[in-house]
Amino acid sequence: MLGCTARQRYHLVPVPRNRARPTRARTIDDVAARAGVSIKTVSRVINREANVRPDTARRVHEAIRELRYRPNLAARNLASPQAYLVNVLYDNPSDSYMVGVLNGVLAACEIAHYGMLLTHCDVTSPRLIDHVHETVAQHRASGLVLTPPLCDHAQLLASFDANGIDYVSIDPRDQRDDRPFVAIDDRRAGYELTDYLLACGHRRIGFIRGHPLHGAAARRFEGFRDAHVEHGVLLDDRLVVGGLFSFESGIECGRQLLHRRGPPTAIFASNDDMAAGVLHVAQEMGIEVPAQLSVAGFDDTPIARYVYPSLTTIRQPIRAMAQGAVDCLIRHIRRRPDSAVEGPESQRFDYELVIRQSVAAPA
Repeated sequence: MLGCTARQRYHLVPVPRNRARPTRARTIDDVAARAGVSIKTVSRVINREANVRPDTARRVHEAIRELRYRPNLAARNLASPQAYLVNVLYDNPSDSYMVGVLNGVLAACEIAHYGMLLTHCDVTSPRLIDHVHETVAQHRASGLVLTPPLCDHAQLLASFDANGIDYVSIDPRDQRDDRPFVAIDDRRAGYELTDYLLACGHRRIGFIRGHPLHGAAARRFEGFRDAHVEHGVLLDDRLVVGGLFSFESGIECGRQLLHRRGPPTAIFASNDDMAAGVLHVAQEMGIEVPAQLSVAGFDDTPIARYVYPSLTTIRQPIRAMAQGAVDCLIRHIRRRPDSAVEGPESQRFDYELVIRQSVAAPA
């Protein structure tokens, strides 16, 4: 049996006295002390409430930045009848579009110290309204950001209005002054892209509509039609087909158009996902783009740059629009009858025609 002997020695390893200890999390008291204001003032600045002097707000923001302070959302939620939470409702087949929306919402929520909840909804479900209201009640969401086509569901919007639920819509069909929204001028953008195709010499232009429940899809087609009228070019209704804003529907519509007798020399798809589907079909059929067929999209999502040839498209500032929607929503939530809230209820964003490799003059 092994045992200790007198000759055995024990070596003690000294623990350094200067070992770094975990940094204490900063509190609202630390911010108040650094800025030389009360805790209540810090809370008002964080919540962007009115009637805080600009120099005071600046000192508080500097203290927050220097101390790397992050509000405790759990504590805020316990102290409030509503959670500091923005709920994004979506039923959109374009992953690229939704990634842009979520990036914008997250950026705005981080600045405002709000959380974000993402809820998928089936716009065709008979339980849609009940489902949404159950979700809002369960999570105590402060307000909603509605993406297409949910922002165009009349009964859903009416239920929000009747129950005093704050919401902001992204690019809705019905752009009313009493319902806050962010949007671009889809009709004008559709016109400008079609005008460019016509200026390149195309006279047989196919058009792939977006989802019929999306208001923006209808406005883009209106712009397409406007350009034909202005140029005195007859619009062939046989070259207008219905898509669903998905890559798969772009493939299906591309096949419909390119297998017609007298196919189009250019195709304008109502979003980039469907335009990428058309490129897939063109490659499948051995049609060279843009030598034999020009293709254009809409949105300028990442897929427009990743496909070959890269897509001519309309750049819609999706991330900035989503961030603007959250800013508008939070202003609306924090409005008080006796205080003025700066900033417009709704906001229109600029768009840009982006010319890339997928469009050329007809052969």
